[in-house]
Amino acid sequence: MSKRLAYKVDVLFSMHSWVKGAALLAATLLLIALGGLALYAVGSKERMDLGDATWRAWSYVADAGNHADSEGVGPRIVGVSISIGGMLIFALMVGLVSEGISEKVDSLKKGKSDVIEKNHTLILGWSDKLASLLKQLAVANESMGGGVVVVMSEREKEEMESEIQKMEFDFRGTTVICRSGSPLVLADLKKVSVSTARALIVLAEAENADAADARALRVVLSLTGVREGLRGHIVVELSDIDNQQLVKMVGGRMVETVVAHDVIGRLMIQCARQPGLAQIWETLLGFENCEFYTKHWPELIGKTFREVLLSFPDAVPCGLRVSARTYFEKSTEAVGFYGDAGSSIGGGSESGGEGEREGEGVGGE
Repeated sequence: MSKRLAYKVDVLFSMHSWVKGAALLAATLLLIALGGLALYAVGSKERMDLGDATWRAWSYVADAGNHADSEGVGPRIVGVSISIGGMLIFALMVGLVSEGISEKVDSLKKGKSDVIEKNHTLILGWSDKLASLLKQLAVANESMGGGVVVVMSEREKEEMESEIQKMEFDFRGTTVICRSGSPLVLADLKKVSVSTARALIVLAEAENADAADARALRVVLSLTGVREGLRGHIVVELSDIDNQQLVKMVGGRMVETVVAHDVIGRLMIQCARQPGLAQIWETLLGFENCEFYTKHWPELIGKTFREVLLSFPDAVPCGLRVSARTYFEKSTEAVGFYGDAGSSIGGGSESGGEGEREGEGVGGE
């Protein structure tokens, strides 16, 4: 019977955090009630009623020195007993508060708290490409005064923060927040505000191509299962081009796939055959200097491309984007917009005008 009772108490204390505080409060009230009855029993009935005895018991619990003015053997013994019980309760209360603060600090260190952000960039996973990715995101966000990038990985939060601090580059106003968790768990995804993120990037972590792509596919499945929905698009890094169609079929139109080693391999071959091409690719694809931005302007519908060129004093219109396809205009007499299906593509510097500040940057000069 005693073992079963101890088991029930253990389960109750481990499942509910409020039980400890409730038990301490109940012990305090019980000590005051018993102490008041004891003081009433040993004291003078003419000088002290039950209410006064209970109040005096509370004063003994709150301050152990209050029993010093007790008169008589009985009241003194009862007063000392109540004071000792009060000191024990105070010690338990201090330990309970200290334990709660320690648990909260440990939770913050381990990255278990929620991220309350919106329009942020969410990176799921950790790889050696993270440093260059954070650098480009910092440069891209500089024109907007900085942004928020949230990194969630199964690594420890302190380890991730230490690795990011070793990256020797300026974040240019961008804040990087690290959280420890699994992108396969919906509770962890909600913890980093996945439904309000502007863009989601899934990095390939495993060295084996099939294992990395299988994990990426499971992450996409988890993202599509978010009940609140996603407002941002998903960019998934794959290791095998044969798995590209499968991931797109699962994720639908919101998913864009990048086969990193395939693209990098072709770029390296081209750069090896043509000296100076690497610098051109870096200028086109990076966010340094000028950049490409897209935005829809209804007021430009029906105008020629010559008129569009004169509409932006601080940006350079480059072409037209229609139905997810991009056209770079060569003729200034071409009609740039038909109906309401068009968005212009402008290239501007980081200190440029409206065409540069609005929309999504795609890199280039």
